[in-house]
Amino acid sequence: MHKRIAIPILLTMLVIGWSAQAQTMSSALEQAWSRHPLAASSTLNRSAAQARVDLASGLTPGPASLSLSTLNDQIGANRGKQEWELEVETPLWLPGQRSAAQAEANATRKELESQQLALRLQLAGEVREAWWALAQAQSNYTLAVARHTAAQDLKSDVERRTRAGELALVDFNLAQMEQLATQSEVDEAHSTLQQTEQNYRLLTGTVPPDKLEPESLAAPTTPEHPQILAAAATTLAAQTKLALAQKSQREAPTVALRLVRERSDFSDTYADALGLKLTIPFSLGARVRQELDVNHAQAVQVEAEYAQTVRRIALAQETSQRLLKTTQFQLELATQRTARTQDNLALLEKSFALGESDLPTLLRARAAHFDAQALLHRQQINVHTAVSRVNQSLGVLP
Repeated sequence: MHKRIAIPILLTMLVIGWSAQAQTMSSALEQAWSRHPLAASSTLNRSAAQARVDLASGLTPGPASLSLSTLNDQIGANRGKQEWELEVETPLWLPGQRSAAQAEANATRKELESQQLALRLQLAGEVREAWWALAQAQSNYTLAVARHTAAQDLKSDVERRTRAGELALVDFNLAQMEQLATQSEVDEAHSTLQQTEQNYRLLTGTVPPDKLEPESLAAPTTPEHPQILAAAATTLAAQTKLALAQKSQREAPTVALRLVRERSDFSDTYADALGLKLTIPFSLGARVRQELDVNHAQAVQVEAEYAQTVRRIALAQETSQRLLKTTQFQLELATQRTARTQDNLALLEKSFALGESDLPTLLRARAAHFDAQALLHRQQINVHTAVSRVNQSLGVLP
């Protein structure tokens, strides 16, 4: 009887497990993020975005240029004619272009930051799913081992009673068949567990933990969803890019300061002259229309995507809340079912020990109890998974 009592105790420890090796879901996310390709380039991307902001804040839209030219008559008359020209040229902002460029650069930087947070949330969803898939695989394997242990104990008991003449040989064959069937279940569950652990290692780069702690349900009043923030930032970036295109309908004008030093022949002294040159490029209508139409189309597209993102997240939050309530109710039913099957199994084990019931009836009761236990622990993990999915739909990181 002490072995029968030990089985439910073992089964109650399946869902989360325990060991010296502990790892939180938050640390698992950090490990997965450190392996993500974007994490390796995030610092450089932020630096590039900041450089874009600094460039838009400059006095000119681009760097100045320096040119030096010379002219003489050494080939030909060779009378000593010499001319030197030094020119410093710099581009100029068009009216309203600088403020538009600053707004576009800041919006682009904010878009990058929000997209990284949205990607981090997406990775959190993968970690959550891998976390609870591992918990389910561990539960199934531990349950299979417990069922196999019980089958071995029953086989030993039936073999002893068969030799004593209390049971028929057919009962021993049934007990042996049960033991072989449960061994097959152990092998299958172990194979599934190994595959799940491999998937977890691929995602996080760490050994799968034995202690899988559940998440707490996030409060309904949470900050705005990172994916909505990312969509809003993308929309703003597209709008500011369109505004910049509207202020940049021609190439940047340039202003140049020219210093000329020249003489006519060897007997003349050098004369200096200072000049100013302003270059205003013409606008090409077809190219301007193309750029404006492309940017306007992009702005319209991202605005529609933003509205779609808001609707999709609202639907995901409603669905996850509904599924959580469903799994909680199913857990209550599974708990009641397990209690009934455990009572029936205890009665039939006593009856079988006294010779008042046959082995097939006991095996059916055992199967019903183990199936109920499997369902109970599966529903417990389903509740934890549903809580994680609610948090995911709310945009809350582990």
